[in-house]
Amino acid sequence: MSAPNGVRTPRAPMPLWKRFWLLFTVIWVLVALLNAMTTVAFAEEIPPDRLPTLLAGAVVVPAFLYAAGFLRDRLRRK
Repeated sequence: MSAPNGVRTPRAPMPLWKRFWLLFTVIWVLVALLNAMTTVAFAEEIPPDRLPTLLAGAVVVPAFLYAAGFLRDRLRRK
C-alpha cells in the first residue's frame, strides 16, 4: 500500500549513536577548521605538510568514528 501524494510516511528514528556522531562531527570539523585558520593567520611561515595534515584530521577522525559505530551496530544486531 503506497501513501497518497503529499502524505509523508513515518520513518524509523535515527539511532542514538548516529545522532551523537553527527553532533561530534559538526563540533570536530568546526574546531579543526578554526585550528587551521589560526595556523594560517598567525604563522609567519607554514610548513608545507602542516595544512594538509590539519585538514585531513578534520575528515579522517569523524569517518573512523562513523565506521566504528556502524560496525558496532552491525555486530550487535547479529
